[in-house]
Amino acid sequence: MASVTGTSISMASFKASLAPSSRISNLKSVSFPISGKSFTTLRMQPAHFRISCAAKPETVTKVCEIVKKQLALPDDSAVTGESKFAALGADSLDTVEIVMGLEEEFGISVEEDSAQSIATVQDAADLIENLIEKKGA
Repeated sequence: MASVTGTSISMASFKASLAPSSRISNLKSVSFPISGKSFTTLRMQPAHFRISCAAKPETVTKVCEIVKKQLALPDDSAVTGESKFAALGADSLDTVEIVMGLEEEFGISVEEDSAQSIATVQDAADLIENLIEKKGA
């Protein structure tokens, strides 16, 4: 089953039946299940798609906890994978501290270039799983 969010569409199977001239407006993401694992997500950004494998829910949850702690947010604060650090009140120093907390918690090292590309909790969780996978290889 594939799903498209933004303008929401759900399909039983993905078919290349959308002609090149077909258009979907307000598209934010497209998800496809792959081999019973997490979903692969395509996120629409200006003029291109970004493809990423969604992190495990437990990784996203742990990142949410670390973000809440670093930003001293109340326990009942709504922090999800789609939460943007800036929208949660994080400035550049807060973001550096969040990355440092993630490095310590997950035993990883995040390069400066990679750290600058983190805008959301989901971005951080995806990066963490990617780094853990590379570390184990």
